[in-house]
Amino acid sequence: MTTDNEKTKRRYDRIAPYFDSLEGFLEGLFFSDWRKTLWAKVQGEHILEVGVGTGKNFPYYPPNSRITALDFSEKMLERARKKQQRTKVAVDLELMDVQSLCYADNSFDTVVATFVFCSVPQPTKGLQELYRVCKPGGQVLLLEHVLSSKPMMAKMMCLINPVIASVFGANINRQTVKSVQSCGFQKVLLDPASRDMVKLIQAIK
Repeated sequence: MTTDNEKTKRRYDRIAPYFDSLEGFLEGLFFSDWRKTLWAKVQGEHILEVGVGTGKNFPYYPPNSRITALDFSEKMLERARKKQQRTKVAVDLELMDVQSLCYADNSFDTVVATFVFCSVPQPTKGLQELYRVCKPGGQVLLLEHVLSSKPMMAKMMCLINPVIASVFGANINRQTVKSVQSCGFQKVLLDPASRDMVKLIQAIK
């Protein structure tokens, strides 16, 4: 029997060659500015990025930091490795599942994920792993699209979610802010620029 993890990996392996093209318009119009805003908040010497994908965050990595980045899709990670070779960005790339991180407790100053928890099969489990590996006083920074707070829009998103998830591997009806709030962080803050369906979340351990 195929698990949700395996299904999600296969979807991202399948779309990896086209991933940058599929999101190219939105990336140029909206997402690149959001990424700049998120990475401007990054602090500390040892940074973890989960769900690195094809390496869209590479241009925003801070200098003089040790950065580890991971993904659970081999094909997406292959694209990231090629981009790393072209750009010479300093990053250690790992094949790993955010739901089961192979790092010690309290390892990283900042943990980053951009548009990742829409596709994690067990998002709360993954978020608890981010909490575990983040140092006390450190932060988890998330950029996520979430379920609309507007009832009619939310209903529509829930109706079409099975199709979106089947094709792209991403769920558009997640309530990620509530999930983060349930993980034991001292503070969970939303960037003032956050919108109804896109949230920049800062969780302080």
